[in-house]
Amino acid sequence: MILSFHPCFEADKNIICAGREPAVDDLAAIKAADAVILPQGCYKSLYEMAHKNCSKLFPDFDARFNYPGKIGQIKLFQEKTVAHPISETYNNIGAFFDYYEGLPEQVSFGFPFVFKFDWGGEGYNVYLIKSILELKDILQKAAIFERAGQLGFLIQEYIPSQNKTLRVVVIGQKFISYWRIQKNRECFGSSLAKGATLDFDSDPDLRRKAILSAKDFCKKTKINLAGFDFIFSSEAKIKKPLFLEINYYFGRRGLGGSERFYKMLDAEIKKWINNIGL
Repeated sequence: MILSFHPCFEADKNIICAGREPAVDDLAAIKAADAVILPQGCYKSLYEMAHKNCSKLFPDFDARFNYPGKIGQIKLFQEKTVAHPISETYNNIGAFFDYYEGLPEQVSFGFPFVFKFDWGGEGYNVYLIKSILELKDILQKAAIFERAGQLGFLIQEYIPSQNKTLRVVVIGQKFISYWRIQKNRECFGSSLAKGATLDFDSDPDLRRKAILSAKDFCKKTKINLAGFDFIFSSEAKIKKPLFLEINYYFGRRGLGGSERFYKMLDAEIKKWINNIGL
């Protein structure tokens, strides 16, 4: 029996768990299932329940929940020894001040550098820090977040890229890539939410390199539903893809919209079910 918690995938048994924690009835259904299909917006509690009581799950969210947030992703990149911008992670402002013995005149990799809070998506809560004054301002903002219970940030070397990043989406065994290009030079970051445009054709060799890196990383981590963000240095002679972030809940504009995405997801889930012999 195939059990689906995904509202857009019809299986032998379907349960909607959106907006609530899993209950006793959900556990009984999971235990009776041969395989479980989970939604992208899966709660950690539902994933842990399914993981403990059924050996076959799609998607595989081990990396998502074992390495949470942007800080967790950096740790995962480091453990799997994949290329990524030099990064320092801090669980709170105190840890930052301890490391630098107070407010530094500049961080390890100098100005400018990138500051990222541990949460957020679509380019929000990511800042280009160009001076000590901007560093002071962002740390004051971090202090406000900490008082509200939101902790953690990382700083990262700035990679010149002409405001251009590559998204590689994995859906089951399918990999799709496209560029996001920010033409507004006054705006830092290349998210679509901040006005970037899509490019599906430029630099096919670089796109192939990034897809190969993503495929290798997915083999190591078992990730089979996510959007990877890559950056290439515009100043490097040899272009290599650097991992920026993993997005487990990603936009669909670059995939042709939600309807096309769900068609691809449906096909890949069915392929996965067939591959595990069900």
